[in-house]
Amino acid sequence: MNAPAMSASRSGASTDFAVIGGGLCGRLVAWRLAGKGRRVALYERGDAAGTQSAAWVAAAMLAPLAEAASAELLITRLGATSLDSWPHIIAELPEPVFFQRNGTLVVWHHSDRGEAPLFERRLRANAPAELLDGGLLTLSGVQINAAEPALGGRFTQGWLLPHEGQLDNRQVLAALAAGLAERGVQTHWNTPVDDCALPAAHVTIDCRGLGAKPALPTLRGIRGEVARVHAPGIGLVRPVRLLHPRYPLYVAPKQNDLYVIGATEVEGEDMSPVSVRSALELLSAAFSVHPGFGEARILELNSQCRPTLPDHRPALVWDGAQTLRVNGLYRHGYMIAPEVADEAVRFALALADGQIADADAFADWRDHARWNELFHLDHRNPRDSVAREPA
Repeated sequence: MNAPAMSASRSGASTDFAVIGGGLCGRLVAWRLAGKGRRVALYERGDAAGTQSAAWVAAAMLAPLAEAASAELLITRLGATSLDSWPHIIAELPEPVFFQRNGTLVVWHHSDRGEAPLFERRLRANAPAELLDGGLLTLSGVQINAAEPALGGRFTQGWLLPHEGQLDNRQVLAALAAGLAERGVQTHWNTPVDDCALPAAHVTIDCRGLGAKPALPTLRGIRGEVARVHAPGIGLVRPVRLLHPRYPLYVAPKQNDLYVIGATEVEGEDMSPVSVRSALELLSAAFSVHPGFGEARILELNSQCRPTLPDHRPALVWDGAQTLRVNGLYRHGYMIAPEVADEAVRFALALADGQIADADAFADWRDHARWNELFHLDHRNPRDSVAREPA
């Protein structure tokens, strides 16, 4: 269902929940709410495929331990719990989704061997003990060859993080779109929403990513660039991370000899095409992992900006009235979205049912929430202030 920009009044709402933003998190939230038997409408400025969302470009690696090299404990714990949730989500969706849990292989070239102890120290400092227990296995060259025959003889040391996984991001978006239809969600694709004229609903959940900057002024974009290539004959069976002092690379094998290659992270909201420098670095680094990538066919070179808050944490921000904002998932979208979305759904249901009506009730909710660090309260006009308040 397509429509022009929304201008409906919030009074007389017949919809329980309006979800604004139909990327990964918005789809998960709307789908979960509809599964609770609630009346839900979803509004997305882009198409049903999700091509305008950061989720469309992502590699969708579910690697909480590997991400501990740069992410804090909250993120790794959200990621570990969400990783366990993904198979259950996929089992409920009406379309198939590629999901793999073969672990992550971390390797490095001899010239970059100094990166390895730094990476290990960061992992051990930032990761919860339960992830490290049996989750970080040191491999010799012979063991790398056995674990990943495609890399035979190319690396003399590495780590296997055996519990990690990945999925196909675009299949997830398509399956969630089908799931929304199956559960009776009113979907309004190609429908931008004006902050001054929100759709009529008892509760609004804003999942617009960078589109929510008018309400979250400290939100910023961090650009990421990826290549998608078709490379028959290589046969990697799990994501590979290549340590490098400037551009730590990942190569994520999907179905049908498709590989997603990424590394770059650039401050700024530049949505222009991938630069020549980035393309050369991505493809050269992939070639250094396996020379077979030299014969791969480039299907896409894509860029997107991930919505990021100053502390690099996701946030659930309540405005003190009818709106909950879900944002700041940064580069960890697929890794943490199930838990962030479920926490948003729990809060939204409590809000709709009258359990949260003032700051005291909010504080009590936050104190008892599973992920209380995510919750923030903002009574102020979002156009005049930063919608963040320490827990």
